Formats: sequence, structure tokens, C-alpha cells
Amino acid sequence: MKHQAIIERAIQANNERKFFAQYPEHPKAYGDEGMAKAQDFYKNIEGNKFSELLQSGENAWGGEEVSPYTQKELNIQYPLYSVETLIGKASAAQNSWRKKTVEERADILIDALENIKNRFFDIAIATQHTTGQSFMMSFQASGPHANDRALEAVAQGYASISSYPNNVTWEKPMGKFNITLNKKFVAVPKGIGLVIGCSTFPVWNTLPGLFADLITGNATIVKPHPKAILPIAIAIAEMQKAFQNAGVDVNTVQLAADVSEHLITKELCENPSVKLIDYTGGSAFGNYVESLQGKTVFTEKAGVNSVIIDSAKNLDDVFSNLAFSVSLYSGQMCTAPQNFFIPEKIKNGDVEITFEEAVEKFKAAVQAISTNPKMAAGTLGAIQNEVTLNRVLNISKVGGKVELASIRVANEEFPEARTCSPSIIVCDAADKGVYEQELFGPIVLLIKTKNTDQSISLAKEMCANHGAITCAAYTTDENMAAKIEDEMSQVFAPVSMNLTGFIWVNQHAGFSDFHVTGGNPAGNATFTNADFVNRRFVWVGHRKMQ
Repeated sequence: MKHQAIIERAIQANNERKFFAQYPEHPKAYGDEGMAKAQDFYKNIEGNKFSELLQSGENAWGGEEVSPYTQKELNIQYPLYSVETLIGKASAAQNSWRKKTVEERADILIDALENIKNRFFDIAIATQHTTGQSFMMSFQASGPHANDRALEAVAQGYASISSYPNNVTWEKPMGKFNITLNKKFVAVPKGIGLVIGCSTFPVWNTLPGLFADLITGNATIVKPHPKAILPIAIAIAEMQKAFQNAGVDVNTVQLAADVSEHLITKELCENPSVKLIDYTGGSAFGNYVESLQGKTVFTEKAGVNSVIIDSAKNLDDVFSNLAFSVSLYSGQMCTAPQNFFIPEKIKNGDVEITFEEAVEKFKAAVQAISTNPKMAAGTLGAIQNEVTLNRVLNISKVGGKVELASIRVANEEFPEARTCSPSIIVCDAADKGVYEQELFGPIVLLIKTKNTDQSISLAKEMCANHGAITCAAYTTDENMAAKIEDEMSQVFAPVSMNLTGFIWVNQHAGFSDFHVTGGNPAGNATFTNADFVNRRFVWVGHRKMQ
């Protein structure tokens, strides 16, 4: 096996849960000319057809992406296919791909990741101008971090399928004679996979399910969001090159782009040949996907992430960290905190301060970022779509008291960028109608509680009823820390305790952190645990008399 060493390191990392990165996150690790070449690539692709895909049979071309930084249409055209064409080609590819050994599949998929690595800069600029992420976040999230998450899934699938022998001679002593059987154990893939991408993280949220499908032998169709196609299109083109070089049907993975006037997602979901569906996005469509019969579904949906503040050695450090967390990519992350539960009085070191004083401290921390000309634009990025922007601009309709309204933040490189600072709303614990919904984007709610016990109870209730992907907590009391972890564990919410400095609740590390627990309404799957790959295939045992 060509990539045996990589697979073994990745499996070890999955088991140990310690830091491991096959793909370094800093751009300097990938050469000095990548940025210039990527800028040329982006300049040349604007207004033209994306013709790198090796799949064929398109019946039209279309595209409607708009840069959140320039407000201009990219005018990139992608091949559009009928559902019948996509399913037909996937079915044909499935027949050969499922017969590959897990070792063969792993080698080809790691070759594909190496191909994608060579396009990290191209993918980064494509991500920047479709999602609104800053360049650095675009590079890291859609490049090294996404590749690591994909390798994580490959390693998990390889380990699961390799856990049992393919063939064994089975003998049962029967006294004067033995019964002997030859047994064969086959990991049989369930069928065609469909991965439905989102508009904010079109690569990072797509690759885990895609590579989990492929390592377990399932040909897969990727249906990107119509507003964020280019980043994943580049990745799929490089994957198809790897398949072609290995003599494998390139339709083992296909891009299924569409446009708003003719969306094909439901048609694909409901096609009887599609057996696996991975979905990232809003809860309404996620609930629909989960309701489909005869499908194995993996979802990441909306959630209401909480922060529980009990006490701190230095609240200024705490609020500096949290201000960055809510400002990073303008809160357009599924892991971004939204509801801050703060008691009437908080211990700040040896001093007790009031809720109102805490509000002022947090407001100052947010403003310190949004008014910093060297930091603001790069941290906030740009708002991906107008729905999110309008929610922020009409913040008074949310309810509660608007403590800090969003301001337009200047971006010297992109003067037309849809960039604005976080808004802060203050409300009381009784105002559940205000804070019990996800308010996607740069919106923060500071909720006054009687005490930390009430804060925990409300955070737990929000998670149980509406889901949560993260929970941040701050306390200097070890008993309280244990209580918070125990209570939030009961609603399957992971707690990040006392984070300050250069580590934020938003960040989930590949090979270590489980992303989404799968135990609350925020989603039914975790990447990457064994269940994430094991539900994509079935063990079938054959027996033959000697």
C-alpha cells in the first residue's frame, strides 16, 4: 500500500485524540508562489466556464455566485446535469468502486487529497469570494483543515473495515470429527451517496461526508449551495484527476451544481438509488432530510450555542476572547456563541461586579475589535448573504434592548464589502422568546440570570429544545465546573471551559475534537467517530463447506 504510513499515523491520531495535522495550516508550508498563481486563476475564471471537471453529459451551463467583498457576480458557469444523468453515471461507477479493496480506495483517496493540497490557494480565494471568509480563514478552513477532516474519515473507515478478517477457516470440534467452514466477511457499501453543501463552509463541511462515503465504497454526488460552488468544484476536479490516474471511473464522484430557478436537491434526495445523505444547513430542510424513508442520513443543522459565565480570574481576558469568538467571520460559524448567560453578580478575581458592569466590559471588548483598523476587516470578513445582513440591520425587531448596534466596518482592499460589527442585545432570563432561536450572524444576546444555577438550567433547556454544537463556560470553582460539564453532557453539548488567549470555542480540531455530538437537535451525526463511517456499509458474512 503506497500510503500505508499516512494511514497508520492518521489511525493512531484518531485513537489518541492528541494534536496531529497531516496538512500544516500556514500558507508558507505550500510554497511562495501559490498566492500569485491563485490570483491569476481567479482573475481568469471570472466570467468563464469552469471546465476542469472530467464528468460529461451536461445539458446546460449556469451559475449565480456573488462575491460578498465586491458585490459583483462572478459570472462563472458550471455544467448542469439532469438527475437521471447523475444517478445513471453514479450507478455505473458504483459497480467498479465497491469492488476495490479498502487499501486501494485509501491510496486513491489520499492521492486525491494530495491533488487538492496543490490547489489550496486557488480554493482559498474561491472560498473568500463566495462565502465572505477572510483569506486566512478561507485558506485554513477550506484547505488544510478540510483535508485533515477528510483524512480523518478515511482513516476511520479504513480502521473499521480492516477490523475483521476477509477470510477465515472456522472449525468446530464435534468429538470424533470437526465441522470446517470457509467464511468470508464482506463490507458491502449501502449505495450512492449524496452530500449537500452549505454556503458558508462549502469545503470543510463537505469533505468529511464525501470521503466517508468513498472509503466505504459508495459512489457519491456532491450538491453544492448555488451561491458557493467554485471552492468544492476545484476540489472535485482534483479528485476526478486522481481517479482517472488510478484507472477508476471519474464519475465515482460527481459535482451536481444547480441554480435557484431549478434546484435539484429534493429530486436527488428522493431518488430511490440514493441511499446515503449528508446535509449541512438550516433545520427546516435538515428535518425534511431526516424524515426521508429508506435513507441513512447524517445531518448538521442549526443550534443555539450558549456561554455560561460564573466567575473568572480576569473578566477582561474572558471578554476579549469571547469578543473575538463572536466577531470571527461575523458569527457565521455553526460553533459561534450566541447566548451569554450572566448572573446578577459575578466574581471577577477578588472583586464582585454587577451584570451591568459585565455588559459594559463585553461591549468595550467588541468595540476594541470593530474599531481597530488593522484587525477589524480581517477578523469580521464579509456577510455571506443579504438575509443575514438584513437580520443584523433590523436588530431592533429581535426584541430586548439593543445595547450595541452594528456599524459598517471599512475594508480598504474591498470598499464594497458587506462587513459589519456584532450587535449586542440585553434581555432578562424571562424573555425566552427573544433568545430561544438561532440568530445566525453577528448577533449576541446577554441574558441576565439570578445565579449560575439558573444560567445552567436555561443553557441546558436551550440545547435540549433547539440544539447546540458548542457551549463555553467560565468559572474558578472546580465544583461548579464539574456541575456545568455534567449538566450539559446530559443534553449532549460539549463544554469548552475557561478558554482565553489564542484558542476559541469556535475551533474544532481534526483528529481530536468531535464536531457535533449527534445527540441534540443541532444534528444527528458526529464527524468523525466510528458511527460516521460504519453506518455507510453493512457487514455480510458468507459460509462455504469445505
